[in-house]
Amino acid sequence: MPDVVVSFLFIGVIAYSLLAGADFGAGFWDLTAGGAERGKEPRHLIDISLGPVWEANHTWLVYCLVFLWTSFPTAFAAITTTLYLPLGLAALGIVLRGAGFAFRKASLRTPQRRLFGVAFAVSSLLTPFCFGAIAGGIASGRVPAAGAGDALTSWLNPTSILGGVLAVLTCAYLAAIYLYATAARLNATILVRYYRARAFAAAVVTGVVSIAGIFVLQADSPRLFGELSGKALPLVIIAAVCGLATIVLLRLKVLRNLRILAGGAVALVVLGWGVAQYPYLLGTHLTIDEAAAPSSSLNVVVGVAIVAGLVIVPSLILLFRLAVRGRLEPEEH
Repeated sequence: MPDVVVSFLFIGVIAYSLLAGADFGAGFWDLTAGGAERGKEPRHLIDISLGPVWEANHTWLVYCLVFLWTSFPTAFAAITTTLYLPLGLAALGIVLRGAGFAFRKASLRTPQRRLFGVAFAVSSLLTPFCFGAIAGGIASGRVPAAGAGDALTSWLNPTSILGGVLAVLTCAYLAAIYLYATAARLNATILVRYYRARAFAAAVVTGVVSIAGIFVLQADSPRLFGELSGKALPLVIIAAVCGLATIVLLRLKVLRNLRILAGGAVALVVLGWGVAQYPYLLGTHLTIDEAAAPSSSLNVVVGVAIVAGLVIVPSLILLFRLAVRGRLEPEEH
């Protein structure tokens, strides 16, 4: 049963990486869009793309947290008492990001819009970096099973910094591709060229950093490197193929299957991390079975997750389908 529960948990991690990841990436492009006049159209596309769905994406974060503290309380305690700084910064970033996004749309004066825009954009970088750093700290074994590990080196280390940088780049990559597809659907020719160029650049940079990351992992996390180049290697290779395919499609200006390939590349990377980590939940010192709650608790968690999935997943699918078809765009459009 612990393996079943951790599989459910990783479904949530992958969903959050894909959906909220694209949201965070939109903040990256908001930050780099330029001044108020030059960045007006790119930012407007971000607003109408995120507006209907940005709050729903964090459903998966709540899902993951509830699963972790209910099903693996030992690991949850160890993570929160060691990585409380990046966790706190990530939570702060989520709050500031939501407030900035909401208040920017409601503000009429340019200085206020700039202030809230900065809050939205900067927190969109801070939060994924912290989540990536947390993943790096866990995967590299810097979270002791008893908790209360080093508050700084647990997430400010080569593997964690690599994880944070890759998280930001991956978010930017996903967002640019989704925004490119949205611009194409709206027949916004200038924005199509704008986001296609950025999607291509983000894909290339992410690929280069990923290759450089091989050497970082080899030096700083040899066990994780060994597992990624061993049992998780097929997933890593398929992810790389998907990433290369998106670059080719972007180069050829082919939109068909582009979003599927981009999402597949990211999902496979996250899944590869999970396979490389297995059977440990923390580094190489706390296994999934050792961290698991009693079977009675796990059975209830799985039952609740199935019922919740039957209710929530169809609602989310409907929401995203309406958003993709443009049924939820503001009235002026």
